[in-house]
Amino acid sequence: MATSDTPQRRPTLKEVARVAGVSHQTVSRYLRFDGGLKESTRELVEAAIRELDYRPNLIARSMRTRRTGRLAVLLPSVGSFSPDRTLAGAIATGHAAGFVVEVLSVDGDAAARTERTRELAGSGQVEGVLALAPLAPDADRPQEGGAPVVVSADFDDDMRGIGGLADGSIVADLVEGLAERGHRRFLHVSGSLGFASARERKRTYLATVERLGLESHGVVDGDWSPESGREAVRMLAADSGVTAVIAGNDVVAAGVVRGALDRGWSVPGDLSVTGWDNDPVGAYLSPALTTVDVDRERLGAEAMERLVATVRGTEPKLSAEPLNRIIWRESTGPAPRLW
Repeated sequence: MATSDTPQRRPTLKEVARVAGVSHQTVSRYLRFDGGLKESTRELVEAAIRELDYRPNLIARSMRTRRTGRLAVLLPSVGSFSPDRTLAGAIATGHAAGFVVEVLSVDGDAAARTERTRELAGSGQVEGVLALAPLAPDADRPQEGGAPVVVSADFDDDMRGIGGLADGSIVADLVEGLAERGHRRFLHVSGSLGFASARERKRTYLATVERLGLESHGVVDGDWSPESGREAVRMLAADSGVTAVIAGNDVVAAGVVRGALDRGWSVPGDLSVTGWDNDPVGAYLSPALTTVDVDRERLGAEAMERLVATVRGTEPKLSAEPLNRIIWRESTGPAPRLW
C-alpha cells in the first residue's frame, strides 16, 4: 500500500505518447527540438506533458543524444548594478526556443570567467554557454566534444555596461534636435566617469557641440545621483546663457528639473532637459521627460538568439534597428529668447 512517503513513479515517455495519441518516436523528436512537427501534433504532446507533469531524465538523455535541453548564461559577480532587462531578454528567448536557461554569477576577472566557461562547455551538462562579459581571447573557439560558447561582452567585471550599452553616439542626435529648436548654449551633467557609458556620452557631447559650432558652458562630472543634477543647475550663473541640459541619465535629469524649479525657472520654458534610460517614471513627471530608450531586452534576446543558432546550426534572426532611440517629450522645447 502506498503512503505519502512512498516515492511516486515518474511518468515515462511512452505514457506521454499514449496520452497524446502519437508514437513514442514523435514525443522523442519533440523533446530533441528537431522541429518539423505539425503545430497540432506539438500541441498534443505539450498537453500530455503538462497533464502527466512529465520531466525528462536529462542525464540519461544527454548520455544518449548529447542533448540536455539546457543553456547557461555567465555573468560577472552581480553587485549594485543589475542586468535585469538584458538577462530577461536572454532568458525569454532561450525558453521560447525550448531550453532551460541557468544563470551563473562568477567572481573575478575575465580569466576566472573563461575557466568556468570552459568547464561548463566540456561538462556535458549544457548545450551552449552565453557569456555576457568579456572572456580571454579565443575562449569561444570550439572545443573538441564541448558545447559552443558565444560571447556578448555587454558588462565589465563590475557589471557596468560596455559595448552596445556604452554607445553614446545618439547624444549627437539629442544635441542636433535641440539645436534645431534654437538652442545654442548647452550644459552636460555626466554620470560617474568610471563608467564607459558616461565617458562616451561626454565625449560625444563635446564633439557634437564643436562640430555644430555651438557653445558648451561646460561639463559637470556627476555621479548618477539626482543631487548632482540639482547642484549643477543651482551653481549656474544667472547670465550663463544655458538653455539646454544633457543629463547623464533620467535620475540626474530629475535633479536638473528640480534645480531649475528651485531657481524659479520653468522646464522647458527657460530650460530644456534630456535624460537617458527611459525610466518608466519619466513619462509621468510634469513635464514628461525627454529621454533615450535603450532596448536592453533585445540586446539580451539577440545574444541568446546567436547561441541558439550556433547550437542548432542555423542562422540567427537579428534586427538591424539601432539599440538606442530618442523619445521626445515635454521637457524639451524651443529655446527661450534671451534678449
